[in-house]
Formats: sequence, C-alpha cells, structure tokens
Amino acid sequence: MWADIKAIYRNDPAAHGIEAILYPGLHAILTHRYICHPLYKIKFRFLARLISQTTRFFTGIEIHPGAKIGAGLFIDHGMGIVIGETAEIGDHCILFHHVTLGGTGKHEGKRHPTLGNHVVVGTSATLLGPIQVGDHVKIGAETFVIMHDIPDHCTVVGAPGHIVRRNGKKVNISLKPSTRALQEKKS
Repeated sequence: MWADIKAIYRNDPAAHGIEAILYPGLHAILTHRYICHPLYKIKFRFLARLISQTTRFFTGIEIHPGAKIGAGLFIDHGMGIVIGETAEIGDHCILFHHVTLGGTGKHEGKRHPTLGNHVVVGTSATLLGPIQVGDHVKIGAETFVIMHDIPDHCTVVGAPGHIVRRNGKKVNISLKPSTRALQEKKS
C-alpha cells in the first residue's frame, strides 16, 4: 500500500499533503490488491467481479480481479482505463487515462499484455494480446500495439506502434511479432 501512495507523490507534482488518499487510481488499485484479487484467487469470482464493477462505477477504472499488479502502480487521471483478466503489470509503472491492456478475442489462456518494471503508458494507448513489454519502456499517447512485443529501454509511438528510441538513441524500428503470434502462424 505504501508503495502505491508513494507513487502518487513521486509522479504527480500536484499532489500535496494528505490528498493522495483522494486519488481514484489509488482507490481502484487498493480495492483490487486487497479485496478483489484475493477473492478471485480463492475462487469467489462472482463477489470479486461484483466489487470490481462497483469500484469501476465510482472510479471509472476497470481492473479485472484476475489481473496481477506489482508495487507502486500510479494511475493518473484514470477514467477509462481497462486492465484485462490475464494482464500483468510490473513494479513502478504509470498508466494515464483511457489506457487499454486488453485482449484480441482470439486467444485462450494468457490473453492480455504483460508490462515489465518502470513502464509508462500514455493517454489513450491501446495494447492488445498476450504481448511482452520490457522494462523501462515508454509508450506514447494514442499508440496502438497489437500482438507485437516491445524490448527493454524503448520508446514506442504511433498506430501501429514502432520504436523511435532504443537505449537512449533515436531509431525507427518496426515492432516484432510476439512469440504467441509467431506460434499461431505456424499452426
């Protein structure tokens, strides 16, 4: 819990004093972390989903109870965020409003993105499918990535997304299909 509260002060210069407790992103994360996800893991899935949908009603942030979220997630202006059931988010990530970590509707099992540590996902970015996003990645506003992995230390922008910085150097690299996408092509 403290990592999530510290994330607000670390990432939002407008946060002062005790006001972090008013952030809807914090309410959504804590409800997920301490109520919905534990209920989901012990197979009280209807109750977990009911509580998560109630939280969505009050915060505008939809986190499926099955999603795995690391420490220190910061959701800034979280309205419209969707985090799917098999999504995984590493430590110290930032999500801006209207981000979707969703599925394509074509997969079973692992269907949603996995974000590494220290990932920033900009406003209205959409990441779809069981993709892997590396550590220290920045994904620009309105970027669209479907079924393509993103390596560590990259900045990705555009629709479709492409790498414009890698390891601090300007580049222009197309994303590579995810391992899952390659396996599906072989089938």
